[in-house]
Amino acid sequence: MEPPSGAALTAIMVCLTVVTGVLDAASFLTLGHVFTATQTGNLLFLGFGLAPALEPHSPAGTSLPGGLPVAAPAVSLGAFLAGAALGARMESALARGRRAWFPVALLAEAALLAGAAAAGWSGGPAPDLPEGRRFAVIALMAVAMGVRNVTALRVAAPDLTTTVETRAMTALMSATPLGGDRRLGYGAGLLPRRIGSVGAMLGGGLLGAWLIGLGTRTPLVVLLAAVTVAATAFLVPGLSHGRNAER
Repeated sequence: MEPPSGAALTAIMVCLTVVTGVLDAASFLTLGHVFTATQTGNLLFLGFGLAPALEPHSPAGTSLPGGLPVAAPAVSLGAFLAGAALGARMESALARGRRAWFPVALLAEAALLAGAAAAGWSGGPAPDLPEGRRFAVIALMAVAMGVRNVTALRVAAPDLTTTVETRAMTALMSATPLGGDRRLGYGAGLLPRRIGSVGAMLGGGLLGAWLIGLGTRTPLVVLLAAVTVAATAFLVPGLSHGRNAER
């Protein structure tokens, strides 16, 4: 069974983008300087942490705080890569067998996020978790996001990668009178989808930060994300059936 397309697919991918913002807010604000979805940030944190500190009297007149913690970004990066490999194996095997790989991938992501919530469940705030459990939460969330990225690449929804918005923002500006580049979509009616993609990430980050600010425990935020992804997965068969019936 093929994944949905058109407006149905756009709605699903926008929802998943919101989930990304929520998860990165939860990980960055409560688990240390680490992202679980936006791996570009982790690469930079790793580089900052491995770099020696620049002298205050450097030509630039600034100093760089070398020696930032690298364990959490390294765990997240490694787990993300493992998740990408796992997702690629699983989804391609399901596709070869003509099985519904798209909803299965979303359910796998939801299960991994539920596992992360369980691993971090405690009576105290996330920073007080033992280091091993904190890394387990980070790793499970990052594995889930690795699977997600494979899913997004396979479904190839334009401007909706669900985890990276730099390209979407560039495309967004190209589709306005300020950009006016017809090769990049100006005048093609792509503006609403691109606004939806960027807005969903911003909204997810705001929602995640708001929930954390209310005192909501990180495991509850992650569990909310897991339930959202699972609910989206259960909608997919109905949406696909409806699309096929229209043909």
